[in-house]
Amino acid sequence: MARDPYSVLGVSRTADADQIQRAYRKLARKYHPDVNRDPDAADRFKEIGEAYSTLSDAETKARYDRFGADYRQYAGSGAGPAGGTPRWGSGGPRPSPPSGRGGYGNVDLNMGGDLDWEDLLGGWLRQQGAGPAQGSDHEAELRLTLEEAIRGGRRTVRLAQPGGETRNYDVDVPAGVVEGQRIRLAGEGAGGRDGGPPGDLFLTVRIQPDTRYRLKGRDIHFDLPVTPSEAALGAKIKVNAPAGPVTITVPAGSSSGRRLRLRGQGVPDPKGHPGNLYAEIRVMVPARLSSEVRKLYEQLAAVSDFHPREGIL
Repeated sequence: MARDPYSVLGVSRTADADQIQRAYRKLARKYHPDVNRDPDAADRFKEIGEAYSTLSDAETKARYDRFGADYRQYAGSGAGPAGGTPRWGSGGPRPSPPSGRGGYGNVDLNMGGDLDWEDLLGGWLRQQGAGPAQGSDHEAELRLTLEEAIRGGRRTVRLAQPGGETRNYDVDVPAGVVEGQRIRLAGEGAGGRDGGPPGDLFLTVRIQPDTRYRLKGRDIHFDLPVTPSEAALGAKIKVNAPAGPVTITVPAGSSSGRRLRLRGQGVPDPKGHPGNLYAEIRVMVPARLSSEVRKLYEQLAAVSDFHPREGIL
């Protein structure tokens, strides 16, 4: 669920079952798609139903209160976050496929007369618990290195099943996936009810931290160490960037902090423009100097008229 169910229903976290039910019924009346002509009403009504489904069940509510948005990962586990082999969570049963304009039951509405809202809502609720229904969606995380996210390709993922056994899944990772992007494995969720289709398995991409690179969206930033002579005279430096080897031109007279952009060398974007690669110059000096190098630095200091602190001291 994208939003906090308490916020969806407009109740406090200390609300009791009666308060939650009253809030749900009030909102369901307002947003039922067979009554509300707003094009977003159906989605809002569905969101309200999912929020109520979470908070009206004592066990599910307790799990949400404890784990927050990740509560589905711990369905039936009775424990905290699992380590090792990733586990999956349940998205809850899906309602039967929509029918009719509103998609929430064969309700004959008379907009000018009295509506029996108990029957209206009860019919919808009964529909959720009877007849064929699509199975639950399952969710898990897919951890990738930055290089793997850029290149994409086929990965084999081993996931712990709700029963404790493990299973391998072959996953086609699109090139250029980013943090938080979800990959859908159709039909790999829980089995359907009464002949309904199975749910899906959704893998949320988590890109592992990298000590060399900093990701900002699709842009990649990194520090580029250079020698004093490379900074002063300019240089062409070849580096192994995440997307492959690139040659960076360091302009003469570059100081630490100068940022160089390599357009399009960041994370690719199948649907738009790729990110950029940014190299930030860090001028480095040797910790120890040989006698010969020291003499050369001394000669340089003697002839140089460069005053970097001019104006501030």
